[in-house]
Amino acid sequence: MRSPYPSHWEADVVLADGGTAHVRPIRPDDADLLRAFYSRLSPESIYFRYFAPRPRLTEKEIVWFTNVDYDDRVALIATIGDDMVAVVRYDRLEPRDQAEVAFLVEDAHQGRGLASVLLEHLRAAARERGIRTFIADVLPGNHRMIAVLREAGYTVQSRFEDGVVRMTLDLSTTTSSVEVRLAREHYAEARSIARLLTPSSVAVIGASREPGGVGQTVLRNLLAADFTGPVYPVHREVRAVAGVRAYKSVSAIDGEVDLAVLAVPAEGVLDLVRECAEKGVKGLIVVSSGFGETGPEGRARQQELVRIARAYGMRVVGPNCLGIANTDPAVRLNATLAATLPSRGRVGFFCQSGALGTALLQRVAQRGMGISTFVSAGNRADVSGNDCLQYWEEDPATDVILLYLESLGNPRKFARLARRISKKKPIVMVKSPGVPPGHAAPVLGLPDDALRSLFEQTGVIRVDDLTQLFDVAQLVAYQPLPKGRRIGLVSNSDALALIAVDACVDHGLEPIEPVNLGARAGAAEFGKALARVLPEVDAAVVIYMPPIPGDAAAVAAEVLRVSRDSGKPVLATFEGQMGLPPELRVPNEDGTPGPGSIPSYPAPEEAVRALAHVVAYARWREEPVGAVPSVAGIDVRRARTLVTEVLSRDGEREHVIDAGALLACYGIDVWPVYPVATADEAVAAARRIGHPVVVKAIDPAGALRAGTVRMGLTEPVAIRQAFIDLAEQLGPGARLGVQRMVPQPAVPTIIGVVQDRHFGAVVSFGLGEVVARLLHDQAYRLAPLTAEDAASLVRSVRAAPLLFGEYGSQPVAVDALEDLLIRVGLLADQLPEVARLDLDPVLVGKTGAVVLGARAVVRPVTGPRPDVGPRRLRWPVAGDEPESVRM
Repeated sequence: MRSPYPSHWEADVVLADGGTAHVRPIRPDDADLLRAFYSRLSPESIYFRYFAPRPRLTEKEIVWFTNVDYDDRVALIATIGDDMVAVVRYDRLEPRDQAEVAFLVEDAHQGRGLASVLLEHLRAAARERGIRTFIADVLPGNHRMIAVLREAGYTVQSRFEDGVVRMTLDLSTTTSSVEVRLAREHYAEARSIARLLTPSSVAVIGASREPGGVGQTVLRNLLAADFTGPVYPVHREVRAVAGVRAYKSVSAIDGEVDLAVLAVPAEGVLDLVRECAEKGVKGLIVVSSGFGETGPEGRARQQELVRIARAYGMRVVGPNCLGIANTDPAVRLNATLAATLPSRGRVGFFCQSGALGTALLQRVAQRGMGISTFVSAGNRADVSGNDCLQYWEEDPATDVILLYLESLGNPRKFARLARRISKKKPIVMVKSPGVPPGHAAPVLGLPDDALRSLFEQTGVIRVDDLTQLFDVAQLVAYQPLPKGRRIGLVSNSDALALIAVDACVDHGLEPIEPVNLGARAGAAEFGKALARVLPEVDAAVVIYMPPIPGDAAAVAAEVLRVSRDSGKPVLATFEGQMGLPPELRVPNEDGTPGPGSIPSYPAPEEAVRALAHVVAYARWREEPVGAVPSVAGIDVRRARTLVTEVLSRDGEREHVIDAGALLACYGIDVWPVYPVATADEAVAAARRIGHPVVVKAIDPAGALRAGTVRMGLTEPVAIRQAFIDLAEQLGPGARLGVQRMVPQPAVPTIIGVVQDRHFGAVVSFGLGEVVARLLHDQAYRLAPLTAEDAASLVRSVRAAPLLFGEYGSQPVAVDALEDLLIRVGLLADQLPEVARLDLDPVLVGKTGAVVLGARAVVRPVTGPRPDVGPRRLRWPVAGDEPESVRM
């Protein structure tokens, strides 16, 4: 019996060379596709697949290969355009958790990574159908297939028998298989962006003679930037645009076209995309509006735009975007609507809004900063910030990454990439508070405090506005990172120096006594003072604001001379200038600002604020990466069984699960609480469990009210009176309980887990005091937690000093608390069905952490988890994707 067609196995994928393909299950109506595919195969490829010459497939074989049941027999194909270019299949064996696997890739497309990505998707389908092992019989000379199987990262066994190599793959996820998948994803996505940013030729479709027209603007900007390849205007009615020969269509262009810019009304875009596909264009920039931002019709048009482009191997920037730019002298690409393009620099810049992108580029240029590359993604239907991060990680021309994000398409993937890249290159980000209509990214459900915590975990320097974005960028782009918090101040203004000192204290920095040189100080005084201060500090702020004009050039030259070889960051408030004043630049050979150039800020507090961000980043960067530790006493199988049993009752909705039993599977004990209905029952319960005890409210509403716990009770009279008092205080229907008391002193804390649709499992921590709850003093981290994550999570809340013996408190067993957080993080990551978990309260004392209350809710998981599973591209319009493929 055939299972229903598994549409959730369909996916668009990026190949190793940066092109794209569509992966889907084979269908009975693919017979003609299969025949055409087979006709293009070389005799060698056929021989390696079937172990014998087979010039053609019989009709019976065609029917057999295209008619599968999507269970015991599964085949996935890869298509590019209208052609099938690869196929992979399995056939179930006995025992039924094993299957024979084989694949075949068209000769013209071998070496593009099709076999490896198809194997990833087939493995996911097989695991879904209960298959745990693949077996492949391979001829010894079929080196490509042997390499694909060996290099997939799974546990492989092989033996040679009867002239065939039999390879057995254990499909269990391993560290190696995850690393291989992520490395291939990284290489492919980076390559796809490189193809866009380094084209050999560009066509501008819709480049009319109309002054100020969108197409003509892009064309003139390309020509003004002196793009190093041919530029082809495309217009159906004119012979030339801006003095350059025009073509009536893309297909009429006599040379190859790597990149096409579409600047035509939205209604005509889809036909032009098809024409570009037939021409063999490798990438598209769609500056046209009229897509997802306009409503249902536009969203449908946006989906079709991306579907066609990906089907034919093209990535898309946009629609409704400003464009892309690359200042590399070997490329000189300005395929944007912005006439002002900054000079060459070491900063990669990603934003979404087209209008905002123009203003951002102007600000960069005004500050004298340069960029390496720029991408404005508009509705971000295809190319996203994550793609660009993959590219900039490897780009030797980019040292700093700037992001202005209005949304996050795959937040968990962003966090993973950012955490890795931030260890090598600073990422400075502004996160807009809203998501404009039409963006292919969802509204995030987590509060802003949670987002800020998660960005801190990844090392991202998140700032509040565009001014701060560039303030930080000009510091990390041109000065070294500080090694600590000690800040030196050299100034010719007492008032401004005091402002700087206050700003340092406010931002958690440690200013030393400022050196006040007086209003008449010149170059010599500044040089000597800075030379004396720098050895004592980790960074220095120079304030030069003379009341009357002085020799600014000489002062700047002396400050540059002293700072150049110090290895410490120096920044300035230099005559109130903003950016990189010419006097404070260390020029490269082409005259652009180079390393060692000193950034200037209009006011000292702005300089200090930027420095504080960079100090925090530098401290994070020095922390070890860490790994999720191995923890004893965990029974994942038992925990999965508990969850499955609960959901089997009704898998359509949420269920409360026995939190104590679930936590016990992870080595976490929940102290029992005994419900009591009368004072006599309370006294009897206390006698059974031993004194001292607490009497408390056990319903959620009552437990959160102040004064609903009576502690340290040892005598029956006191226990009886505590019950009577609480029952009277809480009123009829109140639920009370008796529980063994934790040795004092102890600090109450709360630990929580929420499964966010986009970030995945998020662990929260805070203190359980009423004031901390009212102030929402909580910190968050993505699960699973490394030891470093757990330590930073504890220390991130404002009330954390109470755990370490400050403000008159007693120090408690923070190590036990961190171990508990690690265990909770493992549970959250390994059991995505646990939608919410609350440990409240967790009392942390001198010798350990005790969970006194816990509640857990489970719900069925639909579709792939964020950033888990085989490689696939996002859906082109957020919210319109099928439930099964939502990321």
